[in-house]
Amino acid sequence: MLLLSIFFPMRSGHAQPSGDRALEDMKARVQPCASCHGLQGQGTDNDYFPRLAGKPAGYLFNQLVAFRVGRRHYPPMNYLLEFLPDSYLHAMADYFAAQRPPLPPNVIPVVSKDLLALGQSLVTQGDSSRGIPACVRCHGPAFTGMEPAIPGLLGLKASYISAQLGAWRYGTRTATGPDCMQIVAGHLTETDVTAVAAWLSTLPAPDDATPLPRGTLVTPLDCGSEPN
Repeated sequence: MLLLSIFFPMRSGHAQPSGDRALEDMKARVQPCASCHGLQGQGTDNDYFPRLAGKPAGYLFNQLVAFRVGRRHYPPMNYLLEFLPDSYLHAMADYFAAQRPPLPPNVIPVVSKDLLALGQSLVTQGDSSRGIPACVRCHGPAFTGMEPAIPGLLGLKASYISAQLGAWRYGTRTATGPDCMQIVAGHLTETDVTAVAAWLSTLPAPDDATPLPRGTLVTPLDCGSEPN
């Protein structure tokens, strides 16, 4: 009940805070997120709870909706978000999108040099013979993502990246159609997934991790989660 009392927005008719007060109010209300994602969305030591900070607000909102309606499955998230309205999900997304905690140090890969080279090749060049576009074509040359709804790939652990690619491959994670990530992941083998996840997890923090402005990149696929 404590989580619900913190998470649920104020009833309509009550004065809504603004400016710095609104930020502090939302900081208090996202306390239930902190144990898994960190108070600033910086991530925690758990391999499967991702960094939220600095990702485009449109992407974060899409994921909150996906948990609320069941396109993504994790019972604590499904439960906490089940009755929250879009306006509140937007406020949560805006809060985490505005956070800029330091990125964690890049990790030392635990896979072979050949596998790491495969990951680098797929991420930076893709494989046109198998219908796999390069990750950089959507997520940007510095992997910071692009507004309004393409996420950055920085600060994520290999196990998390691998799990999400696997979820797309097997249809346990979906997005609004056309589901471009499910299409791309469907062309990847298990070896590809391991390689891509390992190489992405080694990326150093760029000087500026801000997502690219909308329209900076011409993406290779139409994505239902990316507004026109």
